[in-house]
Amino acid sequence: MSGHEQDESSEELSPVSGVGESSVDGEAAGDPVDLIVGIDLGTTNSLVAFADAGGSRILGVGDPRADNDQADLVPSVVRYSSDSVEAVGAEAAADLKSHPTRTVFSVKRFMGRSHADRKAEALVLPYSVVEGPRGLASVEIDGRIRTPQQISADLLSHLREQASAVLGWAVRRAVITVPAYFDDAQRQATRDAGRLAGLEVVRILNEPTAAALAYGIGTRGTGETIVVYDLGGGTFDVTVLEVIPPDPGDADGESIFRVLATAGDSNLGGDDFDRALIQDLIDEAVLDGDPAERARRLAILREVGARAKEALSDADATRLVLDGGGVLPDVDRMLTRSAFEEAARPLVDRTIDACRRAVRDAGLETSKIDQVVMVGGSTRMPMIREAVEKWFGRPGYVALDPDRVIAMGAAVQGSILSGVRQDALLLDVIPLSLGLETAGGAVAKLVSRNTMVPTKAVEMFSTSVDGQINVALHVVQGEREMVADCRSLARFELRGLPPMPAGIPQIEVTFNVDANGVLGVDAVERRSGRRARVQVVPSNGLTREEVAQIEADSFTHARDDMAVHRVVDLAVNAALDVKWIREALDRVRGELPSSIAEVVDSQLAVVEVFIQSARKDPRSVDADAFHAAKDSLDKSSMPVHEASITRSLRERDSQND
Repeated sequence: MSGHEQDESSEELSPVSGVGESSVDGEAAGDPVDLIVGIDLGTTNSLVAFADAGGSRILGVGDPRADNDQADLVPSVVRYSSDSVEAVGAEAAADLKSHPTRTVFSVKRFMGRSHADRKAEALVLPYSVVEGPRGLASVEIDGRIRTPQQISADLLSHLREQASAVLGWAVRRAVITVPAYFDDAQRQATRDAGRLAGLEVVRILNEPTAAALAYGIGTRGTGETIVVYDLGGGTFDVTVLEVIPPDPGDADGESIFRVLATAGDSNLGGDDFDRALIQDLIDEAVLDGDPAERARRLAILREVGARAKEALSDADATRLVLDGGGVLPDVDRMLTRSAFEEAARPLVDRTIDACRRAVRDAGLETSKIDQVVMVGGSTRMPMIREAVEKWFGRPGYVALDPDRVIAMGAAVQGSILSGVRQDALLLDVIPLSLGLETAGGAVAKLVSRNTMVPTKAVEMFSTSVDGQINVALHVVQGEREMVADCRSLARFELRGLPPMPAGIPQIEVTFNVDANGVLGVDAVERRSGRRARVQVVPSNGLTREEVAQIEADSFTHARDDMAVHRVVDLAVNAALDVKWIREALDRVRGELPSSIAEVVDSQLAVVEVFIQSARKDPRSVDADAFHAAKDSLDKSSMPVHEASITRSLRERDSQND
């Protein structure tokens, strides 16, 4: 039994023997008339790209009045009236100071997150972040609550309409990119936003992998190992990727982009560097006061921080002059790059820590990395490029435009899915292991972290209680061996099983992870055909601290966790053995020498003590001693089983006579 309470008629599964299998299902080629665009739904800016036989290109869906190098960038900003959208993109961003409480930006950081996770961040935003449906972080404007999915849908609707106008045909299908470390909740929230915007989201694609696809254009013929370092406005990802060239003898062969490992921080991006630069001004701006005045202060400082950061990317110092206009104190100070870099050093170190984890998980040394591709506008900061060069021992690759490469890669993926391009195959991975709770609170991992997707894993389980008609299935995520140390994703039940002895039902559980990283779980009892299934869509995402804890604990506690898992499995299996041996012994006790019965009784008592101790505190039990006691019982009970079989045969023969 696990640590949580269970209905007596619904027990967990017992592990039997299983087999996992991985498969990559081919996507059906799309209608060539209904082509697929790529959308980079960014924290700061969003873009749309399209790829055809002539290659990939960014569509001019931004402000036509902007500079040529900015006309394709759409600020991820939406302004609302009480009941409708007033402005999207550049127009909304330009008037942020005039409408600070009704203009929403950086909402990507709230996708699939609970309000509790984002309370601290909400304090430095001019608009109101409140607890919405299912505890999710949401935005309240004039008494109306909008979820991040709804706000993102309004932005995506604008992108879809603008792209349709540029292309001359209705855009209906899209590949949308997300950070690699987005979990199921955040990916599902992104899909929901696309659906609300009238888009069929044919693929949710990891941003670093999208960048690698764009980078891979024209690299046929040589194999490489690439690291994609992606620091955007709100998130950070690092991906280790292998480019496998086609067979030289196959003119129609395809390059394979195989993800070896991924790591990152979904709560780290350019916004955090902006705040580090002027944190003292932000702290002063959020002091108690009129809410409208506070909102104006924060809106002004958002723009000030972003501009100062950009200036220090090109100069050693910049002068910050701020006319408070009665809203803020007047400011006139010099900001130096060295002071900024000192304040931001912990943020830079967090990105390098993620690089270290990803390279380690890929089983590589930095000397084996051929290229480090820099992606995301925040990688323009000199301190970022210097840190990457120092740790990897080579300068980052910056030939690709870091603001546009993700959208271009998404468009390439769209062209692959629609059948326009057939010379590349993308193999992506899931970031954290997925498993199922078994009796005793242990975890049976069906899909390991960094497994390529789409993938399918199948494993057989059985029951642990006689006459069990309902089976509780608990899906978890994490790297530890016990459920108490993992994250719960979903619970559901397989009901209506015919009552059978423990260990007899054959319950086949299948985990299907689709190309978007969304998990579907199917359970079927083979004899009765009873079936249950669930799609795992948790209500909120992992915090950065939870992700870091999951990874660190899996290494710190690996030896102890395996020992506890072994004890729990021994207790489950031994309990069934004790039941069967005791039933057989009671049946044939009179036919056995008393010495044999006494030995078996004694060893049954010893094993039962181990079982009870394991159920109370598995960490207190010596696994080797438990295994030795169980093995001794198994050997000494052989005469009992033989006598039981002989009696059964004799009874059968007498019935036949």
